Amino acid sequence: MEHLGFPTETVIIFAGTVAVSLFLDLFAHKRDESMSLKSACLWTAFWVAVAVAFGLYLYVHHGSDMASLFFTGYVLEKVLSVDNLFVIMAIFSWFSIPDAFRHRVLYWGVLGAIVFRAVFVAVGAGLLSFGPYVELLFALMVGYTAVVMLRKKDEEEEIEDYSSHIAYRGVRRFFPLWPRLHGHDFFIPRRRAEDEAQRLGISFDGAGKKAVFVATPLFLCLAVIEVSDVMFAFDSVPAVIAVSREPLIIYSAMIFAILGLRSLYFVLEALSRYLVHLEKAVIVLLFFISFKLLLSAFKHIFNMGFEIAPATSLAVVLGILAIGIGASIISTLRNKD
Repeated sequence: MEHLGFPTETVIIFAGTVAVSLFLDLFAHKRDESMSLKSACLWTAFWVAVAVAFGLYLYVHHGSDMASLFFTGYVLEKVLSVDNLFVIMAIFSWFSIPDAFRHRVLYWGVLGAIVFRAVFVAVGAGLLSFGPYVELLFALMVGYTAVVMLRKKDEEEEIEDYSSHIAYRGVRRFFPLWPRLHGHDFFIPRRRAEDEAQRLGISFDGAGKKAVFVATPLFLCLAVIEVSDVMFAFDSVPAVIAVSREPLIIYSAMIFAILGLRSLYFVLEALSRYLVHLEKAVIVLLFFISFKLLLSAFKHIFNMGFEIAPATSLAVVLGILAIGIGASIISTLRNKD
């Protein structure tokens, strides 16, 4: 019996690995404490090892093409997520979230991403069944994202006011807002909030609302991150779908990449000033994926052109990533001199 194009055994192994990984991560980081660069690097290596182990399982049981498709999708999602992580850094900074609470927000953010990615993959894979013209649409979407990123590099970046963000306004509409952090709580029971407000001589926004709970800035931050990730998925999902048409390959590549984003965030936060050319590599990757989708669409519509083999796609993605990192290292060393 098969599910999502693969034997039930493979689906169970994937789901079990993800569940165990989430439980392990929650258990290992149940305390509110900041993550050191050394710890973040070790955890990042661990998550990469988990993904590689699943990829090797695919290689042994389903062949080299499936393994290549998985690794290409995994690397692509991981690299594309870098831009999203920089946005998350800005969100944390705007909400003044201490380092000790950031892993908690990211953990729940990842849980939301797992659910939303399932929806996006199901919709995206379903749309491809309507024919190759959908590939053209995806190619334009991915190419447009690359052009937008390219233009942003030439513009002066401004600090966004997240109080006007749709997620912020949505939370504010349904919940009163506590004016400051309340430990690592996302919500405070209404009665306790009123008692504390009276004791401290403060007021909270929307006190007249009849909600049972009061939202804290930590929940506002989580809501903004979740909605930002959904918007990011509109760009990343078509790009990864371009790699494979197998729903399990697409979804597993994305989820294993997402599982390691929490630790990768802390690595990037420490090393962001050194990875000066990484965003350029992301833009080149997006143009490559757009080109790959166009080739596939032309072959299916006009019966001309060719499709890029899975192993070739993996080599190109890894090569572009290596060039971006290498150029960043060289540039950093030159600036030091």
